[in-house]
Amino acid sequence: MSFFPDITERLARARADLRMGVPVVLDGGAVLLAVETLDAARLAHLRALGGAPVLAVTGRRAETLKARAYDGDIARIVLPDDATLYWVRSVADPADDLRVPMKGPLQTARDGVADLHRAAIALCKAARLLPAALVLTVDNATGFARTHNLTLIPAAAVVDTALSPLQPIISARVPLEVSEAGRLHVFRPDDGAEEHYAVEIGRPDRSAPVLSRLHSACFTGDLLGSLKCDCGPQLRGALRQMGNEGAGVLLYLNQEGRGIGLANKMRAYSLQDQGFDTVEANHRLGFEDDERDFRIGAEILKQMGFSSVRLLTNNPAKVALMEQSGINVVERVPLKVGENTHNHAYLATKAAKSGHLL
Repeated sequence: MSFFPDITERLARARADLRMGVPVVLDGGAVLLAVETLDAARLAHLRALGGAPVLAVTGRRAETLKARAYDGDIARIVLPDDATLYWVRSVADPADDLRVPMKGPLQTARDGVADLHRAAIALCKAARLLPAALVLTVDNATGFARTHNLTLIPAAAVVDTALSPLQPIISARVPLEVSEAGRLHVFRPDDGAEEHYAVEIGRPDRSAPVLSRLHSACFTGDLLGSLKCDCGPQLRGALRQMGNEGAGVLLYLNQEGRGIGLANKMRAYSLQDQGFDTVEANHRLGFEDDERDFRIGAEILKQMGFSSVRLLTNNPAKVALMEQSGINVVERVPLKVGENTHNHAYLATKAAKSGHLL
């Protein structure tokens, strides 16, 4: 038994470091800083180390910047000698793209270890930050991390797509408006990420398909009643249908904004106010259409003893992903609620670009 943190614990520490603006070292030979939390002092210190820092962004963000992404999914933008903190941030953050559309010309590098830059971006995403990092190659990663008292992690561990084990923490009775026979189950991933919840209505038969919904957290829709999406009506509609049938399980997954986090979702909303649709906004930020991991919901269902569901969804991709994760979907139950004048275009985009059956 040792007090030394294992790789899962070190990854959690690395995510927290990036959110606070602290550099992280990749054992393949690089130090990285998240652009979103970068400050002028650390930018200057990074330059003082020598070498040639590059700004790693996703291929999606590179499309907006008209920068060459030699590796397809990532681009390495050479940091100009006179680059200011504002310039670095403006390359990563599209907030002023329309006001200052030309950031360059931007020079992108062909050289470098793509896996290190890919890992840097993945770590920023995992920390719910903009997917952009300043990366500097260093000769002795272990010695560099020890000298500067920085967290050292393997690049391969950052991009490992294995699902972190989920631990059931507690469940308790919670009488609800839709059913007094409500119960809330809390699950915590080993990697220190957000907890996820299962709302159980009644006493569903574990040997029969359970009426179920994978619902991603939506602070604005679920809590504030936002009219920009249909999330709140879908949440309440799903619970109401489960209450009417007397049984069901709603998986409430903390994957705000299709997995990009609330701050980035608000950035996407700001871009939508400029005329971009929901998918275009995600791409300009550097994200994919959908960054969620629905394996989490499938794993929770399995731990609760369910193997088949009647899935409340308009998204065929959820059906396919549940099937791939070992949950048999015997029926897709439509959930068409919540359309209004404010979200009509949003729903149309979901249908046209994401395949939702609306």
